[in-house]
Amino acid sequence: MLADPPLTKTQGSAHPIPKVVVATTAMLSFISFWRAAAIVLNDMGSSAFYAGAIAEEAFGKTAPWFILAVMLLAYTVCALYMESCSMFVRGGVYRVVKEAMGGRMAKLSVSALMFDFILTGPISGVSAGHYLVGFVNELLRYGHLSITIPENFSAALFAIAATLYFWWENIKGIHESSGKALRIMYVTTAMVVVMLVWCGYTLWIRGVHLPPWPEPSHLTFSKTALGWLRYTNWPYTIGVVGIFIALGHSVLAMSGEETLAQIYRDLEHPKMRNLKKVSLIILAYSLIFTAGVSFFAVMIIPDATRSQYFGNLISGLAMNFVGPYSLRLVFQAFVVLVGVLMLSGAVNTAIVGSNGVLNRVAEDGILPDWFRQPHRRFGTSYRIVNLVTGLQIVTIVLSRGNIFLLGEAYAFGVMWSFAMNSAAVLALRYKEPGAREFRVPFNLKLGNVEIPIGLILITLTLLGLCTINLFTKEIATISGIVFTAAFFATFTVAERITRKRGNVGADLDRFNVASRTDLTAETLGVRPGSVLVPVSNYHALYHLGAVLDRVKTERRDVVVLHVQVMRRTGSGEVELEADQLFGSIEQFLFTKALSMAEQRGKPIRLAVVAANELEDGILRAAANLQSSTIVLGRSAKIGLAEQARQFGLAWEGLPDPRPQFNLEIHTPGGDHEFFLLGPHAPNLTRNEVNLVHQLWLRLSERLRPEELHHHDVVHFALNELKLELMNGKEGELVQRLREHVVQNKAQRQQSPPS
Repeated sequence: MLADPPLTKTQGSAHPIPKVVVATTAMLSFISFWRAAAIVLNDMGSSAFYAGAIAEEAFGKTAPWFILAVMLLAYTVCALYMESCSMFVRGGVYRVVKEAMGGRMAKLSVSALMFDFILTGPISGVSAGHYLVGFVNELLRYGHLSITIPENFSAALFAIAATLYFWWENIKGIHESSGKALRIMYVTTAMVVVMLVWCGYTLWIRGVHLPPWPEPSHLTFSKTALGWLRYTNWPYTIGVVGIFIALGHSVLAMSGEETLAQIYRDLEHPKMRNLKKVSLIILAYSLIFTAGVSFFAVMIIPDATRSQYFGNLISGLAMNFVGPYSLRLVFQAFVVLVGVLMLSGAVNTAIVGSNGVLNRVAEDGILPDWFRQPHRRFGTSYRIVNLVTGLQIVTIVLSRGNIFLLGEAYAFGVMWSFAMNSAAVLALRYKEPGAREFRVPFNLKLGNVEIPIGLILITLTLLGLCTINLFTKEIATISGIVFTAAFFATFTVAERITRKRGNVGADLDRFNVASRTDLTAETLGVRPGSVLVPVSNYHALYHLGAVLDRVKTERRDVVVLHVQVMRRTGSGEVELEADQLFGSIEQFLFTKALSMAEQRGKPIRLAVVAANELEDGILRAAANLQSSTIVLGRSAKIGLAEQARQFGLAWEGLPDPRPQFNLEIHTPGGDHEFFLLGPHAPNLTRNEVNLVHQLWLRLSERLRPEELHHHDVVHFALNELKLELMNGKEGELVQRLREHVVQNKAQRQQSPPS
């Protein structure tokens, strides 16, 4: 990077002194809305494989109507999360509840939410295992073999294997895991299309018989479904109580919404528009797939045999279609393949979501920084991933592969976190009534008072479901309260320990810092033609915002550079270590820069260089990175023209060959000026062009028969100017030139704007 002797290896050093620090952090890449939808649907969509069966086992054949209602409710919760994401890029339950209700309620809400994430992986993995084992047993019966594989035990083993696989995928990073989720959704969509066509054909042959209407008289609750209310007649005598109990046993079909908030940080530009697309995709898929499976299962599988397929409901559909047995068996194999892939993908979603939640908690100083240290190779928060994976495996072992036990415990955390998130967003409408990029619809304005009818209805519905679940889900209530209390106590103790240790930088991002002796496009991983954005002031990054708003990062990379100016000491030598190049100033700068990039869904590269002079360091970095454009903020010490001139002089000091650069200097008000560094054609005004043309007309007649061009006139005039300078007339020339510049400036100021 630098040719100056002070920044060289000192005598006795064991390795070259680093002049460059390359900083990387977790979650610096961004994903498309298709990948984001795939991650959420691997959780929400996977519930189609078991939600209808668990709901019907709880309260009878009216289950499909309640699954449909929950899918519509899920979309309103999507709207709720869209509003919270419009306020906080790194949002989710924790951030929103903290802003509205304080830190203690935020820790309580996220403790309950973690119960949902810890159960989502096991219930999905175990369900996948049941589909696989059920199909293998079906093949064994088809082959007239008297061997039966134990379902629960084998399903638990498969769930553990799937959890370990996606643990490694998340260690490698969200881009890797989102790619897997997207491929899973491709295969799932093909299966859904075939299933819908075959279901339609079967109903056309046999006739359509809808499930019983969702009336209180059609609800037949099992004893376990009523919980502590089994000692009362309320579920049957008070219609709304029965309806809410049935909805409470169906809400496991809407898990995955919190992941929507966690992936918002990783969603590419434009974020909110892409989030709306994700929500619509989720709604369409949930209505067609999750609700559709529940309806078709009741209409196609006979009542006498349907309970046999509660562990693998779609396999039961496949085996009861109209058609040859061998063809149905082939489709069942396809269903099992898709089920295993999608349900295993839900394990991945649970890890992604819980990783995002705990990262938000750690950023706030509640968990020690130890949890947020990025993986040295992949840059992911691997310690949090390890913790979540360990808890999920323990849950699988304790459940012994019993899907109904997991289903009974499920939905405690997700419902309470939804309700608290909804109440928090409602409170923020009044606490922070400013503009939002998105608002939950149905808002009534009475004078200066806004009544958010949509938000109020969502909040009341969620609170009602939470309350009824407390009395009807014994296992969920007991285990959920114990787990939530344990996590809340852990967060409280960890927060106190962290504060006692004086961890003042908890709100900063953690970066992997790699020392380099030189900065090149290869070491930073950027393409030629990048945009270099030097930064130095945490409060003045307006020029970076302008670049991120304008540049399409899929075509050009954006490099954020901080130059640490090293002054020569008396000895002429400076010993540089990595921690000297990357300290608290750089961490503040890059945290802010990263936050701006996340808000816009665009990736950036981060680097720190050491230089004896600011301009020289920036230009040498641009040359080594093969950047085409340098974008600066306006200097607070000198004028814009002088700032550009100093960079021009610094450019002259670069070693040959000196590349040309586009130089942009932005002001806080949004204005900017363009300059070219290096030899370039001057930007001639109409007056200069007319003057050259007039001289050419007059002289070309006198030079005949010699041919005279416009550039000959310019070249001759410049040579004459050069000769006068060489003949000792520089003082006179400078005076005349100054008078000319002043006169032109005065004329421009007097001329009316065109």
